[in-house]
Amino acid sequence: QVQLAESGGGLVQAGGSLRLSCAASGRTFSNYAMAWFRQAPGKEREFVARISSGGSTYYADSVKGRFTISRDNGKNTVSLQMNNLKPEDTAVYYCAAGRGTAWTKSTEYYYWGQGTQVTVSS
Repeated sequence: QVQLAESGGGLVQAGGSLRLSCAASGRTFSNYAMAWFRQAPGKEREFVARISSGGSTYYADSVKGRFTISRDNGKNTVSLQMNNLKPEDTAVYYCAAGRGTAWTKSTEYYYWGQGTQVTVSS
């Protein structure tokens, strides 16, 4: 069982930066693939970034080069550094944990946080 709690969302102007954090409970955090998803009003939840237990990363094309996902297995945390934010990045951002085979589909992830709102003004 893993419990996840996101923090770090807020309001920022276009071109600005935010850093999201996700704190996880559970002794087996290091075994899970971790990901960030986001959901804008009226849209489906979409994949943002993924990091394997070993630290390999993968990004959606829309955020590649602007967002960086990282994890600290000793502290049971995963982070998302978001730079050069755009209004279209506005969404609720969710942290998720899944088995090592989980990739970009939300259905592959077992555990979810409550989400944190990110709003980018133009």
